[in-house]
Amino acid sequence: MITLKGDLVYLRALEPDDLEFVYQLENEEALWEVSNTQTPYSRFLIHQYLENAHLDIYETKQLRLVICLQASKEAVGLIDLFDFDPKNQRAGIGIVINKQENRLQGIGSEALELLINYAFHHLHLHQLYANISTDNMSSERLFIKFGFQCIGVKKDWIRVGTDRKDEALYQLLNTKK
Repeated sequence: MITLKGDLVYLRALEPDDLEFVYQLENEEALWEVSNTQTPYSRFLIHQYLENAHLDIYETKQLRLVICLQASKEAVGLIDLFDFDPKNQRAGIGIVINKQENRLQGIGSEALELLINYAFHHLHLHQLYANISTDNMSSERLFIKFGFQCIGVKKDWIRVGTDRKDEALYQLLNTKK
């Protein structure tokens, strides 16, 4: 699909060969806080997930795509639509870039733009939302860049060890119908 291709990256469906990539990313403890992960995932569980990745977004209520570099075809992250609600025409959106050296390079920005366009023009969604920890300034800047607005803050929402963090809810309305 041309809508899922940019200058730097393209977004593609998950493949069985993505097992190790997804396994490493899902089990990276530094990312657990943003993904609400509590325990490690087994290769078996990820293999089962990948076997069902072909199912339609209307059936699973989610879409996970791999972010790949155009130049090298290397997988560098994942981007998701989740809690897909076709009746109310909305979904959550999340993104993760797996290596520090791939961050702040425009990769996440282009991937987010591609998925926003896909969600609004192909899935005909009315709105997208993102939950972002208030101390995750990079993610806040990324989503604000595309017009997401903070519509509220959930106090003490995320527990990290003995501390608690606030989480902001960002929303983007599709005004170009």
